[in-house]
Amino acid sequence: MEIVVTVSDKIKGLLDKGVKFINPLTVVVGDDVNLDRIAGDGVVIYPGCRLHGAKTAVCANVELGREGPAIVEDCQLGPGVQLKGGYFRQSVFLEKASLGLAAQVREGCIVEEEANGAHAVGLKQTILFPFVTLGSLINFCDCLMAGGVSRKEHSEVGSGYIHFNFTPEGDKTTASLLGDVPRGVMLNQRPIFLGGQGGIVGPIQLGYGNVVGAGSVLRRDVAEDARLVVDAAPYSINRAYQARRYPQLQRIVNNNLLYFANLLALDAWYKQVRRPFFEAQPLGAALYEGALACLESGKKERLKRLRDMAAKVTAGIDATADDIDAQRKRALQQNIGAVADALQRGPGDDAGRDAREAFLAALAAGKHDGYVKTIQSLPPAAAQHGTAWLQALVARVQEDVWRVLPLFRAET
Repeated sequence: MEIVVTVSDKIKGLLDKGVKFINPLTVVVGDDVNLDRIAGDGVVIYPGCRLHGAKTAVCANVELGREGPAIVEDCQLGPGVQLKGGYFRQSVFLEKASLGLAAQVREGCIVEEEANGAHAVGLKQTILFPFVTLGSLINFCDCLMAGGVSRKEHSEVGSGYIHFNFTPEGDKTTASLLGDVPRGVMLNQRPIFLGGQGGIVGPIQLGYGNVVGAGSVLRRDVAEDARLVVDAAPYSINRAYQARRYPQLQRIVNNNLLYFANLLALDAWYKQVRRPFFEAQPLGAALYEGALACLESGKKERLKRLRDMAAKVTAGIDATADDIDAQRKRALQQNIGAVADALQRGPGDDAGRDAREAFLAALAAGKHDGYVKTIQSLPPAAAQHGTAWLQALVARVQEDVWRVLPLFRAET
């Protein structure tokens, strides 16, 4: 009896477009995949891969599954992206980004140009700016990392690193800002180095040029730049534990506020700076829409986690307590709706207007040679205008929330 095996119409359509399959009989392309959103030039799909989702887009010269099967669901892959094996969902990978075997990238991630990771990297709601490099065996969810100027001088996360993003209280108000958006988007900052076999207990702020020694677990903000930090393990503790005390509530709330404000700044950057670069490339509209969707997902996630924490912060205080900690907890719980309104409203169009207009004028007058080279070729004065604009957005959001929560205002 003769057995005839045929490929699906979707596979045939991709073959006709020039997609190279090492073994097309082992590849699944879902019925919901739009072939118009998949380029043919230079795309290589290895055995065992699966593509699903109407929002999936694949640009030229993408490689999927070189080291093992890759499952892609509603992701947008820029030119030259390499996803070598693993699971990838509702995230964006820009030009020449890459991840090794056994990666798990869940929703809300933006992996920008030439950012990359080795094998067994886990990401969710994470944004990596260009050139950021992750080693192997890493869990790096709920954070934004910037820094570095090239693939030779980049921010680095050593192998075996964990961003601890879940507390004993069941909270995830833990997003960490490693670098920042206003300076980071200029692609001219010193790299951040996180030594291997270490971790961060979020939410943390970390400045540019900082080196955190291998084996350190960072539990405190180091917002200054160019610091060497080696944190020893805590001394032995065995004492009574009181749940939901939130002894660092002011810092936690302010770090969440700062992170959210940086997401708003990055959203403005994509809409007013990056959009023309996307529009100039094939399937760029899909990449742009995917990036904005990830930013929106990130904002919703951060606001949800802040609301969840606010609902339970008063559970650990005596009803008659009136110290500053108790006052802050009650203020957060009672005003979380107004806080959410301020965050969702954003900074407004007038924040940093003069600096924005000066920056956009310099950008328009400059030499355009792709996104990364164009930004890095800007004169220092132009980059300073851009940073001032985005920093004004961040400061406006902070001020709007502190008017609602004056007891949380950061000390100057």
